[in-house]
Amino acid sequence: MRDAALHPILRTAERLQVCGKSPFGIFLRLNRQAWRRLPSRVCNFYPLRAYGAWLHRLIRLHVTRQQAFGTCFFRNRPMLELMRRLVDEKTRGSMLRIAVLACSIGAEVYSILWTIRTARPDLKVLLSAVDVSQKILNVGEKGIYGPNDSESVAFPIFERLTADEMKAMFDWNGDEARVKPWLREGITWRLGDVRDPELIRRLGPQNLVVANNFLCHMEPRAAEDCLRNITRLVDRGGYLFVSGVDPEVRAKVAAELGWRPIPELLEQIHDGDASVRRGWPVEWWGLEPLDHRKRDWMARYAVAFQPYGA
Repeated sequence: MRDAALHPILRTAERLQVCGKSPFGIFLRLNRQAWRRLPSRVCNFYPLRAYGAWLHRLIRLHVTRQQAFGTCFFRNRPMLELMRRLVDEKTRGSMLRIAVLACSIGAEVYSILWTIRTARPDLKVLLSAVDVSQKILNVGEKGIYGPNDSESVAFPIFERLTADEMKAMFDWNGDEARVKPWLREGITWRLGDVRDPELIRRLGPQNLVVANNFLCHMEPRAAEDCLRNITRLVDRGGYLFVSGVDPEVRAKVAAELGWRPIPELLEQIHDGDASVRRGWPVEWWGLEPLDHRKRDWMARYAVAFQPYGA
């Protein structure tokens, strides 16, 4: 049954009350509790994975999506490693233009710059960090982080850093961390909505465009339109990174626009953010297990693409 046909059925089920309680809500709660108790090896059995896919589809239709600012440093290390490898193709001393869209409080911005500048200090990196919230942008631009910032994004932002990285990236004053000056160079913090074609025009062509973990908060049709708009930012020979998006949306737009998926580290990146992998299928933002049996599996699960070729 198509999603459009399911919507009225779901709305009827949600309104149904038995002894003052919603059977549909009870059904979802029981499924969440049961799935979280299952061993991971059992969840990988095909019949359970098929049921999980159906349940996840149902949950995504049930919720009302809204934007969130959750983030942390080094959220997906295999993805950062792929960025490093692709950037390593640049000639010595060349210019590298990067756009990080929906940059939140800047954890992803500084993680990317750390990865690239420690590997290629010779490159002249110019990075545009874009978000719709001025308050959130101000945190990133100041580059000062403390316990309250973890609370504001509902995520422990330092959790995935090693002790050596925490020392090398920040100057510490008690439990407050200030990003080192050399990491803050070359960043322009921009207030804007990436759905706006005018913003895309003002940013100009980029060698690397990072559009992670915000398209999933949009309804699929809006996410598709936004992704088509974002693609215009990528310079010829450049790369687009897009994680945290409904796989169907990514595969559809990739096929429509002729993107070339980058297969390197594909599976490691897919499983590189444990928080979203653990959320499937009982959370609408959860990421499904990689399935090679799907015809469009590479475009569906790849995170990095070359939209226009070399």
